[in-house]
Amino acid sequence: MKRLYVFLALLLAILLILPLFLDKYVLGIFVMIFFFAYIGQSWNILTGYTGHISLGHALYLGIGAYTSTYLAQTYGLSPWIGMFIGGGMAVIFSMFLGFLGFRFGLRGVYFVILTIAFAEITRLLVSHIEALGSFSGIFLDFSPSFKNFQFRGNKAYYYISLCFMVLAVIVTRLIETSRIGRFMVAVREDEEAAESLGVNAFKYSMIALGISAFMTSLGGTFYANFIYYLHPNIMFGMNFSIELILRPIVGGMGTVLGPVLGSFILTPLSEISRVYFRKGGLEGLHLVLYGILTVLIVLFMRRGVLVYVKKLLNPILKLEGESK
Repeated sequence: MKRLYVFLALLLAILLILPLFLDKYVLGIFVMIFFFAYIGQSWNILTGYTGHISLGHALYLGIGAYTSTYLAQTYGLSPWIGMFIGGGMAVIFSMFLGFLGFRFGLRGVYFVILTIAFAEITRLLVSHIEALGSFSGIFLDFSPSFKNFQFRGNKAYYYISLCFMVLAVIVTRLIETSRIGRFMVAVREDEEAAESLGVNAFKYSMIALGISAFMTSLGGTFYANFIYYLHPNIMFGMNFSIELILRPIVGGMGTVLGPVLGSFILTPLSEISRVYFRKGGLEGLHLVLYGILTVLIVLFMRRGVLVYVKKLLNPILKLEGESK
């Protein structure tokens, strides 16, 4: 375990000095790697540790983005403060959704449908609210300053997104090793058996959903101030929900480093191949390549890539016997 921490600290040190040697474009790719690792980790806390599958997690991303942006544009409130208000809004939404789902025993496909329905309903509502840009969306005015969560170039976004990713890893590790985390895993493995042993499945499912929604919402504020444009079809759309869940699925659900590894695999592949094929007049082909890789990993590495990476690193880091 000590060797693993030293190895991770070394990787973090490399990432800290990396911006000194990278151009703006490559920095932008790393920003998206860290961002998707963060929101993938947020989703992983719910689905990876409790087994409740959400395909509408873009709901919380959109709530965070729109709340902080609206407060900034209407009342001049700094997004650094607005992001926590958005996080609170996301938790309220998630508690309502969770109560409907968990209290009435919805699992599997039924809970999936519920999460999709909430995201779609919210997308349609936002699309008809003029104060939130309606169908045209919202363009953020570029006014670079720390207070406005806006910066020139990608270096500041690189370090902020890196902090988000590291904090998500730390939070997930603390949950995994805590009593709450063990109860979440018990719910994932066999909810009825867990309840027969005194585990309150409803309580710990709600805790996982609340933490997941709050963290995802914070990521929405970051994304809004990185791309400077919000549209309901993007922020609440199914495409975003699928994008954010692919990272932990490929890397390894229910693990601390799975979403991070998945993002380091899929995000650069998506970004680089998209630009390459567009230059060659083959726009859209990157999605085919992206899809083929994802299918192959799901078919032949069902537990995620992290399991195989650990096997390769075992002789060096002595990971035998450690939990996935």
